[in-house]
Amino acid sequence: MINYLIGFSECFSGFGLIFLPGIRRFVIIPLLINISLFTGAIYLLSQKMDEWIQSLLPSWLSWLEWLIWPLFATTALLFVFYSFTLIANLIAAPFNSLLAARVEAHLSGKPIEDINTEKLWKLVIRSFASEIHKLLYFLMWLIPLIILTLIPGLNLIAPFAWFIFTTWSFSLEYMDYPLSNHGLLFKDIRQYNRQHRMRALGLGSGIFIITSVPVLNFLAMPVAVAGATKLTTQTKKEPSEI
Repeated sequence: MINYLIGFSECFSGFGLIFLPGIRRFVIIPLLINISLFTGAIYLLSQKMDEWIQSLLPSWLSWLEWLIWPLFATTALLFVFYSFTLIANLIAAPFNSLLAARVEAHLSGKPIEDINTEKLWKLVIRSFASEIHKLLYFLMWLIPLIILTLIPGLNLIAPFAWFIFTTWSFSLEYMDYPLSNHGLLFKDIRQYNRQHRMRALGLGSGIFIITSVPVLNFLAMPVAVAGATKLTTQTKKEPSEI
C-alpha cells in the first residue's frame, strides 16, 4: 500500500509542477486539446446516456433498474471518457513528450537537450508510432471488456473490470512520455510498470479521479504527464518492487 500511495500522491503533485515558470508554456497545447475533447465527451454523454442505458438494460431486468442503472451509467462514463482520452493523447503525444522532458529537466537540474535531443519531425513520428502501439495493446483488452459489458448478468461486474483496466492503461499511457524520452519502447514500459506495479496502479487511480471530476478533468492530461514524470524520475533512483 505504501507504493500505491506514493504513485497516487505523485499524480497530484503534477498540479504544482505545470504552473511553474519555464513549464507553463509547454502545457498550453495539451490543455487546449484536452478541453476540446472533454467538452465533446461531456456533450455526448448528456445527449446519449439515457438512450444507451435503455438499450443495454434487458426487459427482464427492468424491475431492477434502480440498482442496475448506476452500474450501466458508470460503465458508459468510463467507456466514453476513456475513449476520448485515447484520442486526446494521440493528438497531443509530441507535445506531451516535450512537456515530460521539460518537467524532468526541472526536477533533475539537467538541460532539456540532454533528455530529449530529437528534432521535431522525429519526435512527432516516434510519438505517433508509440501511440499506435499503445492503441493496439489497449484494443486487445477493450474488445473482451465491451463483450462483457453487453452480456446480461455478467455486465454487473463490468464497472469494476473497466476501473482496473482504466487505471492500468492510464499508467502505461502517461509513463510512456518520460520513459520514451530515454529510448524505452512500449514493451519496455510495460515491463517497467510490472516491476513497479503498485506505484503504477496508484498513479493510474489518481489520473482516473482527476479525469472524473468536472473542471479538473480539463487539466488531467498535463497534470498526469507531470506527475508520471516526477514518479519515474524518483523511481529510477530506487530498487524495483517485488
